Amino acid sequence: MAAFRFARMTRGRWGAFGVGLMGVGMGMGQTEASAFFWDSKPKLDIDLKKIRTDLEDVIADELAGPEFVRLAWHASGTYNKKTGDGGNHGTMDKAPERDDGANAGLGRARGLLAKIHAKYPGITKADLWVLASLVAIDEMGGPKIPFYYGRTDAAKCPPTGRLPDASKAHDHIRDVFTGQYGFNDQEIVALIGAHALGRCNKDRSGYDGPWTNDPYGFSNSFFVELLDRTWQIKPSSKGTPNEQYEDAESKKLMMLPADMALTKDAEFMKWVKAYYADNDKFCEDFSKAYVKLMNLGYDTKALGGPTTDY
Repeated sequence: MAAFRFARMTRGRWGAFGVGLMGVGMGMGQTEASAFFWDSKPKLDIDLKKIRTDLEDVIADELAGPEFVRLAWHASGTYNKKTGDGGNHGTMDKAPERDDGANAGLGRARGLLAKIHAKYPGITKADLWVLASLVAIDEMGGPKIPFYYGRTDAAKCPPTGRLPDASKAHDHIRDVFTGQYGFNDQEIVALIGAHALGRCNKDRSGYDGPWTNDPYGFSNSFFVELLDRTWQIKPSSKGTPNEQYEDAESKKLMMLPADMALTKDAEFMKWVKAYYADNDKFCEDFSKAYVKLMNLGYDTKALGGPTTDY
């Protein structure tokens, strides 16, 4: 990350907000598809770089980067390949998706982006949420991930309860990531590596603490902490009722049960070790898997892009 970005992002306040990809304080359905004009790609009549400037200001001033990643992740994670519905259609500001416990705390991120959407109504909410996450990842030192656009905003929410459960083991991880989304083991581990960002908040998920010492830096640090530290069960308490792991060395970092499940599965561990050893490989694979995640439920051939000109 460039020095000016790091200075803007930190400001000594990193502990307030976080991202969770496992349904914690971190697609085009068949109906929409039938009405879509597949013979012409969507076009944006707006300047993505102008939107980016506003996003950069919010990310820096509000330390919202991890939240924007979590928002886009959770919106896209409503997809189910078996039923062909769900995915990001900009519906998380409506009930019941808004009130799903897995989305606790995301009202702030949606509110911050609603102000930007009001300024740039030419982009859909669904596209803006994705773009905000891509800008956040880039600003936090991660890869510049290609942006596809042309997602639709819908009036009806997808079914709730489709996001991964942070308390479950490796079988559940595959049930959701492979059975529901269509990811392979490599893609699963790469995506979970985004737990390098942000922290869990006990008032939102019942878990508490950051995964790494640099919650606003995108890197392979999640895998480094996972393998280099000794992890022990942290007793549940009134403030953190869910069982989680803490590092024995500092007792300041945490891992979710689903994070630790990666170390108990040989195929997952193969990729954990690979990303532990090679940050560039992690960023490359994460970028590809994240594009796939953001486009769940959509045919990329019918979307605009891809572009990294934002």
